[in-house]
Amino acid sequence: MVGLISSICIGILAGYVASHIQKGKSSGCWINLFLGVLGSMLGSWLFSLLNIQWGGLVGEIGIAIVGAVIVLWIWSKLKS
Repeated sequence: MVGLISSICIGILAGYVASHIQKGKSSGCWINLFLGVLGSMLGSWLFSLLNIQWGGLVGEIGIAIVGAVIVLWIWSKLKS
């Protein structure tokens, strides 16, 4: 249960930070959550594919932010 709650919190944080990095219009908490969690999964997959390890809570957040930025970039291209 704690892992799920921390994943959701990391997803929200990653989506929020990524939306500010992208300097786009805020999509709201639920979209940020969804895109942040999706970005977290994408970031984890990409980092494992490239055999890059970044441990700890800071690493999880960093990987999630990198993935969320990529997902938000793709999202912005699909919306335009």
